[in-house]
Order: sequence, then C-alpha cells, then structure tokens
Amino acid sequence: MTPLAGATLRAQPIVALDVPTLDAARAIVDRLGPRADFVKVGLELYTAEGPRVVEWMQANGRRVFLDLKLHDIPNTVKGAARSAASMGVALLTVHGYGGAAMVEAAVEGAGATTGILVVTVLTSFDGRSLGVALGREVEEMGAEVTRLAAVAQAARAHGVVCSGHEVAAVRSTFPGLSPLVPGLRLEGGATHDQSRVVTPARAAADGASYLVLGRAVTAAADPATALDGVLASLGG
Repeated sequence: MTPLAGATLRAQPIVALDVPTLDAARAIVDRLGPRADFVKVGLELYTAEGPRVVEWMQANGRRVFLDLKLHDIPNTVKGAARSAASMGVALLTVHGYGGAAMVEAAVEGAGATTGILVVTVLTSFDGRSLGVALGREVEEMGAEVTRLAAVAQAARAHGVVCSGHEVAAVRSTFPGLSPLVPGLRLEGGATHDQSRVVTPARAAADGASYLVLGRAVTAAADPATALDGVLASLGG
C-alpha cells in the first residue's frame, strides 16, 4: 500500500510536531503513542534536525507530512520534491503562488507515492492582510482559494491546503483534490495566531481529507486526552 492509499476515504488526523528539536518531537510522539500515527514535520523542526527526524519517525511507525511550503524556480522545487520522495514522506507542501510550472515540476519530482499539496491562502491571513501582501484587493477569500485550487488540479497535485472555511467549496468544485485543513481548534479553544479556524469535526464534515492538529492537542494539559477527544468527535 502506498502512503496515499485510502487518503480520501475519511479525514486523517495529523499531529503537528512544531517543536525545535528531535528530542522534543520524540517526547510528543511517545506521550501520544500509536494513536499519533501520522505527523507533521515543519520548517522549524526540519531546519534544526534535517532528514534524521523523518527517518526516526518512519522507523517508529509514523507517516510523515513534510510541510516545507516550497516556493522557488521549477527546477529547484522539482529536485527538492524528488529528495522528499526518496525519503518516503507521504505529503509535501508547495506554495500555489509559485505558479503552475512550479507546481507541475513538484508533482513530477515527487512521483507516485508522495502527494503534493498546494498551499492556497495561509490561515493567518484575513482578506485585508492578504490584499496588502499581494498588492491588490481581495474581495472574497473563497474565490482566491478556489483560483489557486484550480492551479493545483491542472498540475495534477494530490490536494490543497486551505482553511476550514473554504474546504466545502474546494471539495465540491474540485472533488478530485484532497483538502488538508490546518489551524483547527477544539470546541471553545483559543485561536492563537490563526484568523480562519473551525473545529476538526466541522472540517471533516465539510470534506477535509487531512486534519492538522497543533497546539490544540500538543499544548493541552493532557495531550493524549485531547487527541482522544478529537478522534471521538470524528467517530474513530
């Protein structure tokens, strides 16, 4: 079975290891146990520890989502995607604003077993701040996300990264794409530095394929109990 087999059958929780060292990541994984079988390795941890963090997670039965949000010239991104695929990562992110040629290069470099996810609009943005960053008015966030999702589909990407507010529209417009939703919160929980957040159950009901669980679980007083609550809300 490839890392992507069955990926769109139900929403898969991914625990975000947003910590600075492999030792800290191991502590989270050890505390959560086998229920945390899919983990996210992002920029902070990968920059500090490199491929060895991926190797350790895989050796200990975890699939890895490598969240590097690549954005460079197509040939460079293709090579990086090829390297990620050679490590056996299940998912890898690239920025949609890198353009169609870059996304296509990433898909080609990743091959058949590493899914390319196209980042649409970061969940820290609202319409005003995104407009400032792009230098143009963004009248409707959903339209911007859908525009970038079209780039992902045309490039044959596995899926997109979008907020829970846009996942239903992405799923209905592009049923072949697998949406990943970050910036999730538990019922009544803090939103931290995210602007567009929903609960895991809501994102799953709206069609998310993957749910990234960060501080709502890992910073909880009892992370294992918090994760069990999420799994229960998903019917798992």
